Amino acid sequence: MLILILYFFIFIIVVQISYYLGVFGKFAFAKAQKITPKKIPISVIVCAKNEEENVTNFIPLLAEQNYPDFEIVLIDDASSDATLDIFEGFEKQYPNVRLVKVENNEAFWGNKKYALTLGIKAAKKEHLLFTDADCYPTSKEWITAMSSQFTMQKTIVLGYGKYEKIPNSFLNKIIRFETLLTAIQYFSWAKIGHPYMGVGRNLAYKKEEFFNVNGFIEHMQIRSGDDDLFINQAAKAKNTTIAYTPESFTLSKPKTTYKDWLIQKRRHIATANYYKPLDKLQLGAFYCSQLLFILLPIILLAFQFQWILVLSLITLRYLVAWIVVGFSAGKLKEHDIKFWFPIVEIVLIFTQINIFITNIFSKPVHWK
Repeated sequence: MLILILYFFIFIIVVQISYYLGVFGKFAFAKAQKITPKKIPISVIVCAKNEEENVTNFIPLLAEQNYPDFEIVLIDDASSDATLDIFEGFEKQYPNVRLVKVENNEAFWGNKKYALTLGIKAAKKEHLLFTDADCYPTSKEWITAMSSQFTMQKTIVLGYGKYEKIPNSFLNKIIRFETLLTAIQYFSWAKIGHPYMGVGRNLAYKKEEFFNVNGFIEHMQIRSGDDDLFINQAAKAKNTTIAYTPESFTLSKPKTTYKDWLIQKRRHIATANYYKPLDKLQLGAFYCSQLLFILLPIILLAFQFQWILVLSLITLRYLVAWIVVGFSAGKLKEHDIKFWFPIVEIVLIFTQINIFITNIFSKPVHWK
């Protein structure tokens, strides 16, 4: 029995190394990206619901972008706080701000996709750049960096949405590591030619891509997924590229309690259930191999069965994974996270198990 477990463990090691070197290495070891400025007219789209504090702080940062031709489309999704009043003030203050007021619709009540659809239709530019109300660009060259990746063929650009660093917070390290690992995956698969998701915190595409798939209509009944489900449906090898220069990043405020973060992750994982079968398979296989990499050696080492070989395989896998994560973290300016990799990975794996089980018995909360 133990020999079979050992053989299976060796197989899991092969799977893990194949993922890290064969897939994630495509991004980790990619050449540094260059910014070639283009004068493409851009509509920056921000959808907000009860975000008065965030929009007060962050919308001016968008307005200060160093770009020759852009508008900011502010969508107020029936906010009950002062968000709409603040947006109306910005509309008067900045000549390139366009305001879209969304009233509650019985058929689409509380559905962010409905609000985004109205904003996309109102946008005057053909190239759209999305971020969230609680996000802000890391530089005044954000629009330049993201738009520089558009070509005649590449009409979808996947960007990186970082989270702010909170000193001495282990939860913050977990959140940022999970965000880094997710980015490594969707950047790598996109480079291979199999894009499957993007994040609404930093995402760009031509308006024609939206209408080519009839917008969000196929998943309108699913409250979340205006970013990843749309990309899962619209992105192809020929039309998708990535942006990973430091100027292209956005920053978001992370959750500060485990409860709030778990609610957020429950929503994300529930949405992934609607990905294409092949995408769910590759994500599931990676996660299962991660889990088995942790569990199988515990059994083998408990019986001291071929313990030298087992420890050698564990070391090999961690060495390969650490190198790939380290190079990727360097590209995405997340240097400190790589030092916490082994510990945070284990915590994250078992957190995901908890979320999977919880989602079976109750539905996660979506748009506010």
